[in-house]
Amino acid sequence: NIVIINASIFNLLYNERTGGKSMSINKTLNTLLESYNQDCCISKIDTHPQLDKEVIIKTLSQIQDILFPGFFGRKDLKSDSVKYYVGEQLNEVYDNLKNQIIKALYYNENNNCVIEKEGSAIKIVNAFIEALPSIRALLTTDAQATFDGDPAAFSIEEIVLSYPGYYAIMVYRIAHVLYNLNVPLIPRMMSEHAHSITGIDINPGATIGEYFMIDHGTGIVIGETTIIGKNVKIYQGVTLGALSTKGGQVLKQKKRHPTIEDDVTIYSNASILGGETIIGKGSTIGGGTFITSSVDSYTSVYSIVNQREK
Repeated sequence: NIVIINASIFNLLYNERTGGKSMSINKTLNTLLESYNQDCCISKIDTHPQLDKEVIIKTLSQIQDILFPGFFGRKDLKSDSVKYYVGEQLNEVYDNLKNQIIKALYYNENNNCVIEKEGSAIKIVNAFIEALPSIRALLTTDAQATFDGDPAAFSIEEIVLSYPGYYAIMVYRIAHVLYNLNVPLIPRMMSEHAHSITGIDINPGATIGEYFMIDHGTGIVIGETTIIGKNVKIYQGVTLGALSTKGGQVLKQKKRHPTIEDDVTIYSNASILGGETIIGKGSTIGGGTFITSSVDSYTSVYSIVNQREK
């Protein structure tokens, strides 16, 4: 039997059973429903499939396992079984990443056809999988640079397992490849996941050379158009940022962040700002400095605080 109850009678009965709380709930519900229609940019209703953040983070973890076999995931790997284990991980990464990229491509206005999205996603994920050996090679140099530059490090294994700066670099290397493959959203979701864990904010669009070292790391910010050369060491609290972002979206695609040439060391809490600012090769930037113009090669820049005589 089908029973039809008048809406007003239903509300009356519901109010009696819930102690009147439904009045407040219904009022809020109606207001929210109205806002969903008005402010649709922060609502996803009756729209295309959405990205799954948990799947992306899981995939990131599996990529880490592939890049550092035996460190994460399965700990008892043997030479006669590693091929099968890594092959299984690669297959799962391929499928999950492809499915997430298809969803991400809906945010690309120039790619509206579902069939085209799947074809594009397959090309992208193939290119990404093929780039994994190169990512691993870069991370080898980063681990070596971190070990060589930190007298407190006992081993490279310690760096891989426990250094937040190294983890942030790893996630950046992965996200940067996807960024260069023009994947929307996913690279930034990966980098912000690392940011939330480590306190280190590296935009996936930044260009960073080999043998890169982050020491301590908390509070570091590296902007999207930053260019960093080889053998660069950065300490906690450093900002490689823009002079001003008042222009907002007008500044998109423009060089807003500095260029750091090879063999530069930047000490804690230094701020280097501006797209035309170049820190020349071999320079040392002291802690607490604020730099908005270029520095010649092999120059040391320090902020000196004069203390009053007692």
